[in-house]
Amino acid sequence: MNWSAIGAVGLALAVALGAFGAHALRTELDAYSLDIWRGAVFYQFLHMLGLLIVPLFERAGALSRGVRTVVCSLMLLGVVLFSGSLYLLALTGIRRLGAITPLGGMSFVAAWLLLAFGLLRKSR
Repeated sequence: MNWSAIGAVGLALAVALGAFGAHALRTELDAYSLDIWRGAVFYQFLHMLGLLIVPLFERAGALSRGVRTVVCSLMLLGVVLFSGSLYLLALTGIRRLGAITPLGGMSFVAAWLLLAFGLLRKSR
């Protein structure tokens, strides 16, 4: 799978969603919901950058292919669960969607910790 390409598309989508929130939703959502939207965009942006960059560690020989695949999968899953649930929460106001958000956050944390472990292991 071409994780960097997925990251690039995800970054383009984050820019589009950020612009959509700033312009089209500015008058439709209250300040709280707009803040939730901005948070979703921010975390999507950070982790799509991760998808763009993590494969470079593998190409440089600093990370194994298996670790790269799991790290990128966790980052993508995190974006879907974390940012996705926040986008839906901002648009619908259904607070129960917030129960999904921590699962995405755990995926992010697991991805970053696994990346650190993989980089340390490969450097030995």
